[in-house]
Amino acid sequence: MYSSSTVRYTPLPLPDRVQKSDAQALKEACDFRDYMRKRHSVRVFDPRPIPEAIIAACIEAAGSAPSGANHQPWHFAAISDPQMKARIRAAAEEEERAFYSGGAGDEWLAALEPIGTGEEKPHLTTAPWLIVVFAQRYGVTQEGTRYKNYYVPESVGIATGVLITALHHAGLVCLCHTPNPMKFLGPLCGRPAQEKPVMILPVGWPGPEATVPAVAKIKKPLAEIMSVFRAS
Repeated sequence: MYSSSTVRYTPLPLPDRVQKSDAQALKEACDFRDYMRKRHSVRVFDPRPIPEAIIAACIEAAGSAPSGANHQPWHFAAISDPQMKARIRAAAEEEERAFYSGGAGDEWLAALEPIGTGEEKPHLTTAPWLIVVFAQRYGVTQEGTRYKNYYVPESVGIATGVLITALHHAGLVCLCHTPNPMKFLGPLCGRPAQEKPVMILPVGWPGPEATVPAVAKIKKPLAEIMSVFRAS
């Protein structure tokens, strides 16, 4: 974390060692790969409540992510208040109507058609929790001095990936929702001006009628996403 005082490098012995044999590592990597293939973005949620402790534990996991200079430039606003969720939905749907009525180009809309998205966003109110992800563009000390954060998009992206993985590990489902613009989320969540909202994650159990687009099951093969340069 950032400190206004002089902080010097102090090496510590590696506090946790989780290394395994090659065989065990391969097994666990394959098991994890197969489990993550069961992760799906869901738009139909069961409205039954989720204990706050589960959400907090997942956000704590996200907070363990690496970040530029260890400044941890993120904040996660967890919302279960129905009135706040209703306000977010109303604002998001207003932007979505503008998007689908001409704000987006034909190419973008054609790309979205197989996903089945539209103007209506009922998941923003039926999901028991909304997690708004904020990126801290710069920091401010208690004395009011501004300081720079580093690799903010990369750091927040890593932390959000950890959060989505933690939610899946807990058996929950979520959806990456990015209304544009999202400036209303900062004041609504009481966040300072230096924090930019980047994503809303509706979170909960999948509803009994939950579906996924067939196209979402089509993933690029390994050969298209991996290059290997072997030792000779």
